[in-house]
Amino acid sequence: MKNPLEIIAYPLVTEKGTGLKEKNRQYVFKVAKDTNKIEIKRAVEKIYSVKVKKVNTLIMGGKKKRWRMNWGKTPDWKKAIVTLKEGESIEFV
Repeated sequence: MKNPLEIIAYPLVTEKGTGLKEKNRQYVFKVAKDTNKIEIKRAVEKIYSVKVKKVNTLIMGGKKKRWRMNWGKTPDWKKAIVTLKEGESIEFV
C-alpha cells in the first residue's frame, strides 16, 4: 500500500472549493495521477481522521504554454472531490 502522504499532494483552496465545503461538506485535493478512489478514501481518512462518504475524481488536462519560439504543454494532473459523512469536517491551518 502507498504512503497516504504520497497519494494526497495538497488541498486545493479556491473559491469554488470553498463554496463546496460550506454547502455540501466536499473538499478538493490534488492527488497522484496513478491512484484510484479507494486509495484516496483511505488516505484522507488516515491523514485527517474523518469518515469519507464518496470520492469523485477528474483528470485535469494540462494547458498549452508558449516558451520563446516553441509551444509546450504543462502536465496533466488528477483532482479528487471528497464528500464527508454528516457531522464531519476538515480544518485547514
